[in-house]
Amino acid sequence: MQGETYRNPWLSEPAATPSDATATPEIASAHGAIELRPQPGAVVRPDTGLQVSAYPVQGGGWWWLGAHGGAGVSTLQQAAGGQDASRVWPIPSQGGALQVVVVCRSTAHGLTMAQTAARQWASGALPWIDLLGLVVVADAPGSLPRPLRDLRHLVEGGYPRSWTVPWVDAWRLGEPSTTHQPRQLASMTRELASLTRTGIHHGR
Repeated sequence: MQGETYRNPWLSEPAATPSDATATPEIASAHGAIELRPQPGAVVRPDTGLQVSAYPVQGGGWWWLGAHGGAGVSTLQQAAGGQDASRVWPIPSQGGALQVVVVCRSTAHGLTMAQTAARQWASGALPWIDLLGLVVVADAPGSLPRPLRDLRHLVEGGYPRSWTVPWVDAWRLGEPSTTHQPRQLASMTRELASLTRTGIHHGR
């Protein structure tokens, strides 16, 4: 609405005005997503965020970061590639940035944990993380209830882009994820391959 000031729900203070030289605004990326930059005004309690790895990692591509146990990282890794960060923020072995995709289930707990991860990154405490986006893995067949849809929409606003992986009965039965891929997963895999190949950065 005209004359209304936008308040970023991820910050503890109102967003800085465009004239602020230190502001880090949202920028439309080449892929049509919103590019978010870390903003020092974001606050997250140290005891609620994900831990940072104690050991440097090596390897290219992207890293899957489960926001909680049972997020679905193992299935995504088998089906789409990438590397498992084992539920801790990875740190590079020789400087530079690491491209990370946060993964959560579409439960209230899963989405809340993904929100905490986004706040942790937005606080500026992880300057080496190139946050590519969020994957929400369905926890049950069918549509989400309205409260969870609203929460998912809110949480997705803290990420440059997001993808949804639907419920797949074959995966529940233990059948290989590589032979039972929904079209949403195939599309996400192509986009991630393109993002990592072109070296798009969102974390700085």
